[in-house]
Amino acid sequence: MSLIADTPEPPYVAVIFTSVRTDGDQGYAAMATRMDELARDQPGYLGIEAARDDVGVTVSYWADQESARAWKQVAAHLVAQQRGREVWYRDYRVRVATVERDYGPS
Repeated sequence: MSLIADTPEPPYVAVIFTSVRTDGDQGYAAMATRMDELARDQPGYLGIEAARDDVGVTVSYWADQESARAWKQVAAHLVAQQRGREVWYRDYRVRVATVERDYGPS
């Protein structure tokens, strides 16, 4: 599995989640794994990329705005969002963008 998502020709949607974690795991790793598995089963899901150091950045890719909005409303994801606000994140920001260009070395 590549660390870089294999996305289709644009346009498509990128949901960019930038966060600063609180100390300790407190169930975070298990929930992150579950959300990754659940997102992959959602209509319109295209892929995900993530990196974490002092600041974490996770970008999920979606076929369209409707798919990205639908993911935000999945019941288990709503639980994870609430837990994030209450326990896991000191600060965070969500940005939603339409990708217009996508290119790499080949």
